[in-house]
Amino acid sequence: MKYLPRAVLFLAVPALLFLLPWWLLVYTTLSGPWFWLGTAVVLLAYLALPAGMLLGHGPRQSDIASMVGDTLLGVVWVVFTWSVIGAVVRAMLAAAGVDDPARSRVVAAGVLAVSVALCGWAIYQARRVPRVRTVEVNIPGLGAGLDGFRLAVVTDTHFAALDRLRWSERVVDEVNALRPDIACHAGDLADGSVAKRKAQVDPLGKVESEFGRFYITGNHEYFGDAPGWIEHMAGLGWRPMRNEHEVITRNGDSLVLAGIDDPTGRGLPGHGPDITAALAGADPALPVILLAHQPRQVADAVAAGVALQISGHTHGGQIWPFHYLVRLEQPVVAGLSRHGERTQLYTSRGTGFWGPQLRLFAPSEITLLVLRQESKPNPV
Repeated sequence: MKYLPRAVLFLAVPALLFLLPWWLLVYTTLSGPWFWLGTAVVLLAYLALPAGMLLGHGPRQSDIASMVGDTLLGVVWVVFTWSVIGAVVRAMLAAAGVDDPARSRVVAAGVLAVSVALCGWAIYQARRVPRVRTVEVNIPGLGAGLDGFRLAVVTDTHFAALDRLRWSERVVDEVNALRPDIACHAGDLADGSVAKRKAQVDPLGKVESEFGRFYITGNHEYFGDAPGWIEHMAGLGWRPMRNEHEVITRNGDSLVLAGIDDPTGRGLPGHGPDITAALAGADPALPVILLAHQPRQVADAVAAGVALQISGHTHGGQIWPFHYLVRLEQPVVAGLSRHGERTQLYTSRGTGFWGPQLRLFAPSEITLLVLRQESKPNPV
């Protein structure tokens, strides 16, 4: 009985997502055998969604089930969104005097056509190699020797059931072509065990950067085997930054690069973010670049006087208009923002995708952050 409310919610949310499309695309437009066929298709998809999510992401960890459930989740979200828009258009046509069955059929055909086209585009956007997004960031106190310092950032790769080995190799090629001074992975590396996903992750061992490769945990590592992934990334030559820092020096000038655990890690002994420990012993005169998976961790960064926090987690919303829901939990969805008097936050839209292999109006990215000395006013 204690699981009953959770089970009801698990079934109720998909029911809501399917109910409106069924009403708009089937109930108002079809009759006779076509109505029953359409209803059966919607009902089958409704049952397959929670079953696929449970079998794919529950204890059994079935890759086939997760691909079915995840894909259905993405597709029904797109169809539901445009069914909402279609319902509004249908009401406007009714007010304008357009009668049924023409009104319902025109709206249903439009919603179906737009949904199919957008799902195809979203799948392409999710599976392509991300484009490089270059952003220059002015850093107060940055020495001249570090002006132009280049940080390549990948995050939220979410290697999972869909085998993306070739994609992983091409991402590494893109990163190496940037010739970064350092490379960073800002968490959510993979979904699943090291044994199941290591083949997709291993190309990251070929990333080249003069001053090192640095990795922090995201929340999804803690849904699986965080200690295993930390050890595996260390074996690939990436330094896990677990509430610690390193001083980077170039041409006589230095900065502090720090990294903290994801807050989800608090459920595992010895894990969880601790920015005080991460910056212990660091020279307070040096600018601090902080790797922290979730944008909401910027509150601690502001209190610690961090110059720039680098985060992922949001995926930019991944499938429009989901970013409005993300914004309820996170202060920023994507891009460069300022917090407090001296702290900036860069939130990546992510390099891969979670779950549904769709990205709609939220393109993935490989980020190149170029650090610049803060411009000073000319003397009078």
